[in-house]
Amino acid sequence: MNRSRGVIFFENPPSIVGFAAVAGDMEANGPLKGKFDKVFEGDMDGEKSFEKAESKMQLCAAKKAIEKANLKFDDIDIAFAGDLLNQCIGTNYGLRELGIPFAGVYGACSTMAESISLSSVFVASGLIDRAIAVTSSHFCASERQFRFPLEYGGQRPLTAQWTATAAGAVVLSGKVKGNIKVRAICIGKIVDYQIKDMNNMGAAMAPAAVNTLVNFFKHTGTTPQDYDMILTGDLGQVGSAILSEIMDREGYPLKGKHSDCGLLLFDRERQDVHSGGSGCGCSAAVLCADVLDRLNSGKLKKVLFIATGALMSPTANQQGESIPGVAHLVFLEGSE
Repeated sequence: MNRSRGVIFFENPPSIVGFAAVAGDMEANGPLKGKFDKVFEGDMDGEKSFEKAESKMQLCAAKKAIEKANLKFDDIDIAFAGDLLNQCIGTNYGLRELGIPFAGVYGACSTMAESISLSSVFVASGLIDRAIAVTSSHFCASERQFRFPLEYGGQRPLTAQWTATAAGAVVLSGKVKGNIKVRAICIGKIVDYQIKDMNNMGAAMAPAAVNTLVNFFKHTGTTPQDYDMILTGDLGQVGSAILSEIMDREGYPLKGKHSDCGLLLFDRERQDVHSGGSGCGCSAAVLCADVLDRLNSGKLKKVLFIATGALMSPTANQQGESIPGVAHLVFLEGSE
């Protein structure tokens, strides 16, 4: 592995050999309709709580990804996984039956890129043969933890984003060579622009995405034009506009290359999501339902996946603290 200030290139890049995405009703009726491995019914899919439904959703994504990789649970050496809930209970209760060595991860909405990054380092180093990265979020569970219970009925400002009810899972292997390689990763820094509005996460996260992207471009000598897609998640409409403006000033214009998972999962014209989607399940689902398929088929060759996270706490926010952001990058490359 070659590294430079957070950027790590793999001499023996791990392959993505299995991936799966599950989603709720609303997500499954958006632009990616028909691309999910399973669609859950209603907010709870027969479970007794939103949190139990999220655990079920994450377990389903993990099982599907392992199945599609033609592997068994015992074949996976370690799971890096997380969600948005306190103590990552969506993950802890969801994956407990798999019996896989487990490392819990919390990066807010950046969790999928962080999980894939950690999995890649372990696999590429030769310490293990196979790893799985899993992430989820649930609109109802997240709302009552971070903002207000749904019964409160508070109005959301136009800058607000809709937490996706979705999950994604990726299986990585060092021995089996697949069509998709993780060529490099870039671990982001905590960036704080003193945004304090919990209904404007796009503005809080965009500067972190800029910091990670500029760092990656500088240390690799590349530009946005060297990639087929630069995929952020999840800045939404507000954050994407801020990202584009700052990247122009930094000398790395993203025009024609940038897409955002928060704008790909939902149709803002007919779905009431205001600024777009959010939640770590949003970027995980878009990646696993759509982008990895296009890399696997050769429709895309080089993709930078930058999941962004708003590292907020309701307690800290109520005490007057700001919302720091972080963004982790994964460089994915498909076969010719």
